[in-house]
Formats: sequence, C-alpha cells, structure tokens
Amino acid sequence: MPEGAAVSAGWPLQDAGEAAGDAVLERAVRDHSRVVYRVAYAILRNHHDAEDATQEAFLRVLRLRRELEGVRDAKTWLARVAYRVAVDRRPRAGHISLDDETAPSGAADLAAPGTAADEAAASRQVRALLSRAIEALPADLRHAVQLSTLEELTSSEIAALLGIPEGTVRTRLLRARRLLREALSPALGVRHA
Repeated sequence: MPEGAAVSAGWPLQDAGEAAGDAVLERAVRDHSRVVYRVAYAILRNHHDAEDATQEAFLRVLRLRRELEGVRDAKTWLARVAYRVAVDRRPRAGHISLDDETAPSGAADLAAPGTAADEAAASRQVRALLSRAIEALPADLRHAVQLSTLEELTSSEIAALLGIPEGTVRTRLLRARRLLREALSPALGVRHA
C-alpha cells in the first residue's frame, strides 16, 4: 500500500488533493449543470441526446478536475466542454427536425387559455418556419444564433465558448439575422430594406 493512503471498509480513501478536486467538481455540477445542458440542447435539439451529452461533459470534467481548480470562469469553461461534446455527438448525416412533437419547444408553447385556435396554429407555423430557417444557416452562424437567442449568452460568453474573438461573434450574429430576415420575409409577407 502506498505511503499516506488509508483503507476503510475495503475502499481506499482519497488524498487531500483528490478530495479538494472532487469538491470543486461537485460545486461545478451544482452551479452549472443547467448551462451545460442548455448548451448541449442548443446544438443537439433533442432532450435525451442533450442529457447524454451533459453527462459525458461532466465525465470529461471529472478526468480534468485538477484543471478546473485553476479556471477563472468555470461557467464558460464548462460550457465550452459541453459545446465540444455536443458537436462531437451531433449526427453527421442530415439535420434533426425541430418541429418534432416530442421535443420541448420552450415558453412559446405556453399560450394563454383564451388564445384562439387560429392564432395558436399561426404561432406554431411561424415557429416551425423559423426553426427550418435557423437549421438552414451555415453551422458557424447557426451556433452563434442558438447560443445568443435561445441560450441567452452574451457575445463575450459565446466568444469564450467557441474560442473566437468577440467581434467575430457579433459579425456572425449580424450575418445570421440578415439571412433569417431575408428567408422569412417572403413567407411572412414583410418587406425588408
């Protein structure tokens, strides 16, 4: 048995460094698991895949827990790990449909009880149209839009997450919004300048 190690009920006890690393990891899971899940969901657009990616991200963090102790912004670092895991897990062939009835689509589905059926149907059609338009964007623009609008991350958080300059994030967001406006204008009967 190595010097300094103890055994209790057949299980080796952790040394003080490992225990401190585990405490940092536990705090990271407790404080940032929602962000990790939301980033994974923004990329994968499937609840079960996002849960799996979240677990895989924290397993990677478990292996890198000593690095976590020296990280200044744990939220951004964890979001970046989640982003990489989700991109790695994303299906290679085709895109996932965002108008899948089983996928949670957020607060937009919470209509007031007095909402007319035609308004609810029109709202659903617009959401489906927007989802298809976002999916049609190039991946770099799509990820920036999803992280900005759906996950409500700031330009600086997205820049840190993607490992690109903040100005590049802003440019991607402007280009994506312009392309979305051009794609949606004819369908919605709106003229743009």
